[in-house]
Amino acid sequence: MEAGRKRGSIKKSRSSFGELIAAIDTANGEVDVPANQPRDLLRKARAEKQNYKELYHQALNRELMLLDRLARLEKELARFSNVLPIRE
Repeated sequence: MEAGRKRGSIKKSRSSFGELIAAIDTANGEVDVPANQPRDLLRKARAEKQNYKELYHQALNRELMLLDRLARLEKELARFSNVLPIRE
């Protein structure tokens, strides 16, 4: 349906629909989306993906550094845990 009419009934050749056609054209002009918008959305999505990928790798690096630090501290603690008290 098109403006309450059946499809194809509104034609530019019919003068009675002149105002309606002008209103439809005006509304289409307001709604038209630039042709490059999908490209912009794709570019933005790719940049966002790259950002999250970098954040992911940074988080992995932090985890690995913390695991290494934990292993070193556990070794150091194990060295001191075999000390026996002099008196009981």
